[in-house]
Amino acid sequence: MKGDKGAEVEPLAPRIMAKRVFSGVQPSGSLTIGNYLGALRNFTKLQHEAECLFCVVDLHALTVPQDPKELHQRTLDVARIFVACGIDPNLATIFVQSHVPAHAELSWLLECTTYDGELRRMTQYKDKAAKQEVVTSGLLTYPVLMAADILIYQTDEVPVGDDQKQHLELARDIAVRVNNRFDEEIFKVPEPYIPPKAAGGRIMNLQDPTEKMSKSAENPRGNIAILDPLDEIRQKIKSAVTDSGREIYYDEVNKPAISNLMVVYSLCSGQSLDEIQDTYAGSGYGQFKKDLAEVVVETIAPIQERFAELSKPGVIEAILAEGRRKAEPLALPTLERFQERLGLLARS
Repeated sequence: MKGDKGAEVEPLAPRIMAKRVFSGVQPSGSLTIGNYLGALRNFTKLQHEAECLFCVVDLHALTVPQDPKELHQRTLDVARIFVACGIDPNLATIFVQSHVPAHAELSWLLECTTYDGELRRMTQYKDKAAKQEVVTSGLLTYPVLMAADILIYQTDEVPVGDDQKQHLELARDIAVRVNNRFDEEIFKVPEPYIPPKAAGGRIMNLQDPTEKMSKSAENPRGNIAILDPLDEIRQKIKSAVTDSGREIYYDEVNKPAISNLMVVYSLCSGQSLDEIQDTYAGSGYGQFKKDLAEVVVETIAPIQERFAELSKPGVIEAILAEGRRKAEPLALPTLERFQERLGLLARS
């Protein structure tokens, strides 16, 4: 295998890890610093502790209409951001969901053991359906595809945010239901990995600190995209809403806006919340936000530089091709075993 600068990379000996971790990211918008601090940076740590599979879940994006050219580009860009943020393709498997057809095959089999009421109770389905003129069946059933993504790899842990906990619970319920039906462990029952907010688990919108910073938010001023121009990042932080008063201290209830900015500052700088509070005692919001902007830019700039390197023709495509070659042999045994238990004919 060739590295991203054309040099030969020595194949690594297989690593024997105690647990397997799977996580997927939709290519449905611009990844934000919230995605980095809340998920991607944790992925870079997990890759040293577990066998990790990180997937660009492009099939999930199809639950709502997508421009084909934009979806194609965003799929590549999400994979580039994975690597630019520090995920090492020599340590973790990075691949595209649709490149491993077993995901979709298992999803159909699991749909046949999932109840309609379970899917209609999903909070995200209700929220997203309310915003669509036409609701497709894919929007209703995509939590089953998410379950297939997880269960097909016999996953031990799944890094999820609060908004995805319900979907993981469905995956667990499906696994238990199938295992009970056949009186054996067809699927491992996965556990959630949810980092605390203070560790970046939930970064909030800069214009509305009651809402999570989301890559699909309607107002882009509330998000800091990883690929935003650096001066635009500075301007977004400068215009971020603050709370009444001038004091800088952490209080989620009474000062949610400044508390959110302090968490971002802490995660980017490595300083504790108490250290930040002491540094800016009596300073007011202006100087704090000016310094925060530079701390964030210093965090994002190296990622953008690495992203540019990975944008050279063929670089990320080679990484994804290798990821598919690693993922498929892990997925097929689970699919084939379940097919056999269901009575489907084996492929000759």
